Amino acid sequence: MAPKASSSLLPPLFEQGSTEEFKASGRTLAVAASPRDGSIAVYPTNNKAPQFMKAGYPKKQPIYFVAEHLAPDAERRTFLSDTSVIFNVVQNLVKTARARKITLFDNGETLGALRKLAQDYVNFCKECWIYAAENKTADTLQFSDDHYRQLHTCLSLFTVLYVPEPGLEGAPAGEDLLDWLNTHFVEPSTDEGKHLATLDKPWEDESYWSYLARATLRGLSKASAFFLETLSKHPSPYLQDLSRALIPILSNHPRFSQFSSERDFAINSRRWRDKVKTLRVELDRVPEDSREDGFDNWWAWFSDIVGVLEGRAEVVKRVCTDLGGDWKEVCVAWTMFVDPRLRRQDLPDIVVDILDDLPPDPTNQEDVIHSSLFLGKPVQALSQAAQLDVWLSAHLADMMEALELIEATPTDDSDISLRNLYIIQFAEYLHSDLNLWRHTVDYLCTCGDIGMKMADEVLVRVPLRLQSPKDSTAASEESARIRAGDLAGVLKEVNASCFDHGREEVRRMVCKAFTREKEYGLALSYCASAEDWPGLGRIVDRVLNEYVSQGPSNFARSVANIAPSLHALRAQSKSGLNGVFIYRLIFAVRFAEFHQRKVNQEYMDAAGDVVAMLKEEVAPRAWWAVVLCDAVDLLQNHEIMPFTTSEATLLLHKLEEVVSRSSYGAGKDYLAVLAQCTKNGDEKFALQQLQSVRLALAKYYARALDVVPV
Repeated sequence: MAPKASSSLLPPLFEQGSTEEFKASGRTLAVAASPRDGSIAVYPTNNKAPQFMKAGYPKKQPIYFVAEHLAPDAERRTFLSDTSVIFNVVQNLVKTARARKITLFDNGETLGALRKLAQDYVNFCKECWIYAAENKTADTLQFSDDHYRQLHTCLSLFTVLYVPEPGLEGAPAGEDLLDWLNTHFVEPSTDEGKHLATLDKPWEDESYWSYLARATLRGLSKASAFFLETLSKHPSPYLQDLSRALIPILSNHPRFSQFSSERDFAINSRRWRDKVKTLRVELDRVPEDSREDGFDNWWAWFSDIVGVLEGRAEVVKRVCTDLGGDWKEVCVAWTMFVDPRLRRQDLPDIVVDILDDLPPDPTNQEDVIHSSLFLGKPVQALSQAAQLDVWLSAHLADMMEALELIEATPTDDSDISLRNLYIIQFAEYLHSDLNLWRHTVDYLCTCGDIGMKMADEVLVRVPLRLQSPKDSTAASEESARIRAGDLAGVLKEVNASCFDHGREEVRRMVCKAFTREKEYGLALSYCASAEDWPGLGRIVDRVLNEYVSQGPSNFARSVANIAPSLHALRAQSKSGLNGVFIYRLIFAVRFAEFHQRKVNQEYMDAAGDVVAMLKEEVAPRAWWAVVLCDAVDLLQNHEIMPFTTSEATLLLHKLEEVVSRSSYGAGKDYLAVLAQCTKNGDEKFALQQLQSVRLALAKYYARALDVVPV
């Protein structure tokens, strides 16, 4: 389980025993939850009208912040990020298998792929275990090395029991379980073996026979053979002969992996067992008075070792117990000696009887999880894993559902499957760290409609960091890029996450927020990145509406930050599918530049903008009348002649088209925008304004032809 934050209020709000006084003061405690990271603010507030408050109570009181989970530290965050990559690959594998209507656990290819991914989880846990062990003296790690060791043993056991090598699902499980036990719970110790190896007469050491018995149980044939060889110097000739006979038996213990078929394995196992029986006969012939050597009853120990090899269940249990072994050692020894052909699916029937005599340690969460996995109780194992670490329960549940070990549909009225329940719990833990929002969304979006809606709430609250800190040069540069219309940083990631998970509605909500704040450059880039061309068109309409509602100056300032985006958008429009929206944007930018040049007194360039907008048909017909009216002051400028005669003729032709078409009932197409800009808002008044354009053009022609003196 993730570490919990303290629920105590520190410093205390009031002294112990002062609860009634606090209530009498007219105060109570209020709670406010943060949707960003799940933290909670607890604070005192008025419970009565101010005039009834007890006098003398301090007006300012502290606010306490608490959270269910402590945010992950740097090392933990790295672990979570790395394993999330594996999780995403698992989702793709399951999605592909279901699309192809493949039963994942019944297909060698998909089962092999899932086994590899499960092993990747195991390896990451091992790496974190090693790292934490090497850095435990730093006293800065949020999770100890033993915590990651426990994750490692649980995941590797799950892999051994439930995700075997393809084709070996129905094969004997003993050898795989023995490898797991020897890897994670090393016995006998290496130091003990080194100590015995230095002795001339190791059998005189009190640990000799226990070491030999443990090595036999663990299938350590080389170590067993080495120490049996030392008995060639033992004073008992009986023991010398028996040890020489036992060495090849231990060394040639049949392993399933050594044979091409289970039939061959079974035949060799029977032959090997016959040799053990022969050794038992020889052992029983040793006289009673020759069974001790003055240091120990060697015959009793040797008999126990032979009893284990014979597969006598009561001997296996007793020897494991006497050596301090637990139920796991008995279970594994059972699969190696008592029933070497035992399959995974039959293991729970044996384990339940063993656990009656040797129950798991209820205070050891790792041991309890192991027992549930051995018993074939995945639901119970998940519940226990959640108490150890929500990461473990989430990723086990994900693989269990893929393998159909747990139901994929809700089993109660909650509408949440067991797998989704644990994934959501883990996502809530991730939510405690704002830096992990992308992973939080990735996990939630695999949990059906409920998870998707939760992911939406996370996405709309991701801090976009548009305001850069003054002391951060890099952040300032990023902010400048964003405000210039270039998607970067967190904003780019939010957009990518929305696209990856098909959260179009959320993406539009973010875009609307930009529009409300008049961050038009951001909004346009956001729409373009998602190829939402109708949305881009709506934003351009909002931009142009700035002219109608706020006037030319404010319009020019609003459009100033979208010009840098235009080049990239035009490159995207080469296909022609979104050309209509891009042309409207081009007009907005060109129209804003026109007004800015007039403000800067760049009249010749401003006149060029007017001609270009009309000649190249950049300006929509509804805006022709507006462009013509705004060009009047250029026509009336007596210091320069900004238009050539042909250009003035172009203006006149456009004016005539607007007036004539409007008079024939097309006023909505030509005068709608100009009408909105007038006080009365009607076409009649708009036509009157165009008369001033006609007069300005007539005078301009006169000046151009030098008929009327300037």
